[in-house]
Parts: sequence; structure tokens; C-alpha cells
Amino acid sequence: MDLVNVTEQPFSDDAVQDYQFHTYQPCVAGNFDYNDEIRIPIQDLDAHTAPCNSYLYIEGKLAKADGTVPTKLEFINNGIAFIFREIRYELNGIVVDSVRNVGLVSTLKNYLSYNENESVLLQNAGWFPKRAGNKVLVDANGNFNVCIPMKLLLGFFEDFRKLIVNMKQELILMRSSNDKDAIISLDESEEPKIDIQKLFWRVPHVTLSIQEQLRLTRLVNKGPELPIKFRSWELIEYPSLSATTRHTWPVKTTTKVETPRHVIVAFQKDRKGRITTDMSKFDDCKLRNIRVFLNSERYPYTDLYLDFANNKFAALYEMFANFQESYYTHKLNQPIFSPQEFRTNAPITHIDCSRQKETLQTGAIVMRIEFEMDEAATTNTTAYCLILHEKHFTYNPLTKIVKQK
Repeated sequence: MDLVNVTEQPFSDDAVQDYQFHTYQPCVAGNFDYNDEIRIPIQDLDAHTAPCNSYLYIEGKLAKADGTVPTKLEFINNGIAFIFREIRYELNGIVVDSVRNVGLVSTLKNYLSYNENESVLLQNAGWFPKRAGNKVLVDANGNFNVCIPMKLLLGFFEDFRKLIVNMKQELILMRSSNDKDAIISLDESEEPKIDIQKLFWRVPHVTLSIQEQLRLTRLVNKGPELPIKFRSWELIEYPSLSATTRHTWPVKTTTKVETPRHVIVAFQKDRKGRITTDMSKFDDCKLRNIRVFLNSERYPYTDLYLDFANNKFAALYEMFANFQESYYTHKLNQPIFSPQEFRTNAPITHIDCSRQKETLQTGAIVMRIEFEMDEAATTNTTAYCLILHEKHFTYNPLTKIVKQK
């Protein structure tokens, strides 16, 4: 028993001697206009970095199209993420992880991942899940600055908690074509224009103790293939549902390695590209039932019997609330929303496909979604399917070769 082990020495971890954030700037300074590509490289091949704890530092100004200070425009929740349409992380020129529609994907995923206490800290990243309009992020002149942890934007940074050793790394961001989805306003009298003035990628550099450095050097000199395994986030969009109550959506065909482990389905009615609606919120669309098929396997096994008109959505909230225990193996689920907040802000469907039969481990896997609504879908109703699936890479710090398994 530890209680009676009176000679045990106190634990002391001296493996890391120094841990400092280094700032990396884009190749082309000030290239932050609509549709621009922003590339931020790490060229130091001798560095030991911890990208899992890196973050984006962004300074900017929210203004009207004519450059004057707005009186009606406000950032939505996670609004800064919506000004980017794509983000990629590359290792020695090979794309390891990427996300399209950055704002929507990160909003959906983080509604499930974070609790109310964590959201207080993430206000520094522009994360205000329960605030109707976000005036706190900007001052009276429209100025703002945020620090966005990269783990909020890409699955690689959330899951891969190891050093990257002796490799060229690059972060690529693509600006959106406009700022309408990042903003909400009472009317359309003011056209938004978000001016990014500074954008840095701050990455921890780790200095190891002599003993650990020698051990790592010996390992690298052997030329091993070091594993990188994480869960990637892939969004598939159904742009406009047909005007029926029953829908069958053939989502994708995939391999056993990238089999969906968690599926998040959400709906929005006429929100995209309109500043009078909040893109960080979702609609229930009077959903009655939903199921995911991986080949012939069905998730969930039973029907949900939802009825939003009569306040019957407890089964859907239970699936939402159980995400953290399944995805992170937390012992206690701490959902960010109460049931009524869930209905108002994000009545989304989380379907846990993480436990699968051996028959799904061979051959191609065809994924489709079937769902019913109490009323026919209206014009401009969009369905989103966020798939969380595994990815496996290896990299050789000696030869600089990166492979996908």
C-alpha cells in the first residue's frame, strides 16, 4: 500500500528544462483579405515542438464596409472562426489534418465537448455559447483580439499530445469570401467588414534535459517511424432538403480505417449568408426520428419518437449529454446546455457509432442517414453531418518521410 511505503521518494519530473512559446508569422505579412491564403511555416528542423498546446493570436477591427464604426453589428458565438473557410496542418508538405467550413465545424464539435466552466476560459477565444449578442469581444471602436487554442479548430491538435521532432510544419488558413456568417445584426442596413491586423501562430518549444535529449537522439538516429493517431473532423453538407417529411441521405463510402466513430447531425433554416440570423445556432426542424446506417448496421437501434411541438426531446438531449463520456472517457458528463438551452440553441443529434461489430472491420463501409420530420422541410433548409473518424500517420524524423496508414 502507498500509505505504508514511508521510504518512497517524492516524484519529480525533470525531463523538460524549458517550455516557451515562439511566435510564427505568415510568409506574406498583411495578406488577410477575403479568399486569401495565409501560410505560417515552422522552418526550424532542430526544434522540439508541442503543437497540441499552440494557439492563434489574432488582432483586428470590426467595422462597416465604409470603414466606420458599426452600431448594430455584433460577433456571433465563435465568430472569429467563421472568418476562415478552411484550415490545414501540414507536416513536411503532407496534409495531416484539415477542416472546411471552420466556424460551423468547430461550433458543432465544441458544443458537445466543453462544459460551462471551460467556456469561461474560452471567452478569450471568442467562445460565448449562451450570449445572444457578443458585444464583449469588441470595444467602442470595434477593436478586438483573441487567442484561439488550435485544439478548438482541428482534431490533430486535440488528440495528439506528443512532441513533433525535427520536422517542417506549416499551418494554412483560407479566408472566407465575406464576413456575413461571423456577424449578427438587427437589420441589413450595415455591411460588415472584419479587418485582420495581426495574425500569429504561437507554438511551444520544448528543451529537454540532457538525459532525455540523448535518449531521443539515439531513437531518431535509428530512423523509426513515429506514430501519429488522432480523430479527424469531416463535415458533409446537404445544401437544400427536398420538400418532404422523409429523407434518405447517402453520405459517403469510406474505408475501415476512417470508419465513422461519432456522427453529429444538425439543421439550419435559411441562416447562411444572412446577417440577421445567427450561424452559430441550429434548428430542430420538427425532427421526429433519425438513424445512421453503416452498411446494414443501424445506430441507434431504437426509434427516438421525438415531438418538439409537445416538448418531447429528452432522448435527443440524452444522446447529446453522453458525448463526453464516450468520446473522452470522462467519468462524469458535464453538458454545456440544460435541456431547454439545448432546444433553443443547438438541438443537434449525436449518434455514437464507436462500438462496432467485426463485420464492419473489412471492406468498404457505406454510410447513409435516414430521418423523418413532422412537417415537410422548407426552402433553404440545410442539413449538416459532422463525422468524427480516426486517422493514422507515421513520420520519420531522420528521413523526413510522412506516410498515411
